[in-house]
Amino acid sequence: MSTGTKVRVVEKVIENGEKVTRRRFLKRTATTAVAAGAASVAMPQVSRAQTVVLKMQGAWGPTDIFNDFALEYVDRVNEMAGGRLRIEYLVAGAVVKPFSVMDAVNDGILDGGHWVTAYWYGKHPAASLFGTGPVFGFTAQEGLAWIYKGGGLELYNELHEMLGLNLVGFFAMPMPTQPLGWFSKRVESVEDLRGLKYRTVGLATQVMQKLGMSVVQLPGGEIVPALERGVIDAFEFNNPTSDMRFGAHDVRKVYMMGSYHQANEYFEIIFNKDKYNSLPDEHKAILRYAAEAASTANYATAMDQYSKDFIVLQEQYGVQVYRTPKDVFEAQLKAWDEVLADLNQDPFFKKVVDSQLAWAKRVMGYLYYNQADYKLAYEYYFGKLPF
Repeated sequence: MSTGTKVRVVEKVIENGEKVTRRRFLKRTATTAVAAGAASVAMPQVSRAQTVVLKMQGAWGPTDIFNDFALEYVDRVNEMAGGRLRIEYLVAGAVVKPFSVMDAVNDGILDGGHWVTAYWYGKHPAASLFGTGPVFGFTAQEGLAWIYKGGGLELYNELHEMLGLNLVGFFAMPMPTQPLGWFSKRVESVEDLRGLKYRTVGLATQVMQKLGMSVVQLPGGEIVPALERGVIDAFEFNNPTSDMRFGAHDVRKVYMMGSYHQANEYFEIIFNKDKYNSLPDEHKAILRYAAEAASTANYATAMDQYSKDFIVLQEQYGVQVYRTPKDVFEAQLKAWDEVLADLNQDPFFKKVVDSQLAWAKRVMGYLYYNQADYKLAYEYYFGKLPF
């Protein structure tokens, strides 16, 4: 047998009883390899690490709608993370008291917290500017826009660095104006406020003191007991739903609506910075952008529930609702001026205020020219409001 004959024999193989040339065999092999490669792309073998669990505590009791808002944030994080990151949420007091949430997160006792900056303004008064600051004409909607687009978040981070805080924070939920609160009788002028023992928090404490009130700072869960003990005569918390759920209507029947003491507040969502930095970038992004998603969800829930409970308070519990008189609003603006005159001596505080003033002048200068008269439209369809 010649050499050429031997080669031709080697090039032939038996497949299912048929002779297949080497060329046809290689072609089939290549086709199979491509198909296998495509299958490996479509169904990758991914090795998933163990789920990262973050322990977060809120400053809210289990029945407060603020607790519902916190859970709206937590649910969005957990669903978007697809099992790779999970927040385990705890109600107020589960680990620390409401006013101690920041310290616990800073020290790593908790990984995260859900509360408001007014609860830690004792560390620096500028903290209150990120939630219970002066009213320069913008609502919480434009205030939240200032945080994310007007330099507010950068100033907030600068404050953390100044105080040596080991934290990362985000903001959510532009809160509607907070009512002046609950009283034993109707407030008809600023004179009716003088001498009252009143609960509020943040820089609002100094504003209301300028109006002649004696102010006590308390978390929501301690308000009714304090009233029953005579520690306070009147109080505000935040909104019709929260107020109704902790029984405000059981101890007071007059609800004064509208105020400048806390007219642009938001939730502060904080994480231990070391813990946050240990996470992969996609997890960091989920924690941040879930705050923006929850902000929309929170506001929608608030509009639905606040308006329902505002009616329930009046029709079911006999609460008398009144609009805060104009002279109280005017007195609050003057009080804010006095508070700012003192606090602007601090360079950083003034830096934040100046940033808000510039934002308010530019943004609201546009909005007030352009906004429709919504009250006029409401009264056209539903009748004139009693104020």
